[in-house]
Amino acid sequence: MTRLRKRKPIYYGWYIAIVLAITETVSFGVLYYAFSVFITPMEAELGWTRGEITGAFSLSLLITGFIGVPVGHWLDRRGARLLMTAGSIGATLAILLWSQVNTLPEFLVIMALKGTCGAAILYEPAFAVIATWFDNRRGTAMTVVTFVAGFASTIFIPLSDALLVAYGWRQALFILGIVLGVISIPLHALVLRRKPADLGLQPDGVSAPKSPVETPRVSLRAVFQSRFFWQLTLAFALVSVSVSAVRLHVIPLLISVNVHPSSAAVFSGAIGVMQVVGRTIFAPVERRFSSRAMVVGVFVMLTLSLPVLLLGNAPALIMAFVALFGMGIGMHTLARPLIIADTYGAAYYGRISSTLGIFVRLAGTVSPFAAGVIFDVFGAYDWMLILATVFGFAALILIVLLPQQRRYGAALSAAESD
Repeated sequence: MTRLRKRKPIYYGWYIAIVLAITETVSFGVLYYAFSVFITPMEAELGWTRGEITGAFSLSLLITGFIGVPVGHWLDRRGARLLMTAGSIGATLAILLWSQVNTLPEFLVIMALKGTCGAAILYEPAFAVIATWFDNRRGTAMTVVTFVAGFASTIFIPLSDALLVAYGWRQALFILGIVLGVISIPLHALVLRRKPADLGLQPDGVSAPKSPVETPRVSLRAVFQSRFFWQLTLAFALVSVSVSAVRLHVIPLLISVNVHPSSAAVFSGAIGVMQVVGRTIFAPVERRFSSRAMVVGVFVMLTLSLPVLLLGNAPALIMAFVALFGMGIGMHTLARPLIIADTYGAAYYGRISSTLGIFVRLAGTVSPFAAGVIFDVFGAYDWMLILATVFGFAALILIVLLPQQRRYGAALSAAESD
């Protein structure tokens, strides 16, 4: 008689990854991508300038970056369950208040609240959770989260527009706020857990040993004083300067080289599709190469994509740019948390990643404005592309020349506090 084998239970970390894939899709869709849909109707009703409205949005992005440091500290000390649940409640409240806004000072306060709560529920805390629950399968788990979230704009921009047409911008925002709360609050509250050890497991689902081996402490101060960390930070900041400038200006950039506006919009949308393709490719490739090699490959892809647009506007060139740039952005989303987690482990991931993220976000906020100034001065985007390419190559050199760094993961994961 054939003995039936007991099926191994699915590791709880995968349930967490699936939940984060859902909540990140909704959170990015409502907090980030839907914003562009409501700019014009808010201008028409409230009489604010586009600069005032988008300036408030930029304020929320900056606050998200700076709040990331205390958020990272909380994640390392107490985990993500309470933080992401409270962040979802606050973000829902911010969207509901936005639907009732009447004055610009009110709007600035609401956008500040949105930015604060965004720091608690977007990619940084999600990646911190994945870094805690996964080790060897970390890249795959991050791909699961970002693959689904890559469709946030595809889902929520048309949905927001349909709600706007049917109900007006205020009611549309109110409905989106309810959607955000109904989906994200219970999922974060009921499914997230602090660490695998709470369930008697180690990362990736391995049973925890009865007598854990003592590992030496590694000082967090030493991490922030190391050349490796600051060289890594500068490299990602330079890439952020390069990528953010081009991504925000991609449609007017293509139009400036005589691409038809409708075709430029299609190419811009195709970049989003290629981001998902890049994330799909990332997981199987990541298993064969080190995280540093993956970052080098992503930087090469992004940097080589930029000068392509200086060669002309032939469809083949535009498609080459879209493919390289889109896949590079998609992989870049995964490469940064992966190299941080692989190098430093999970125990201090929140603080390390959020500190690096401040400089990346500042660079990404300033560079689109600088790109607009360059266009105003020269009447073309050529110098922006040249400078973006130079920044990209500089970032690539910094990554290639990173000093050797031993993997701190095991030691740091053993530490519960600084």
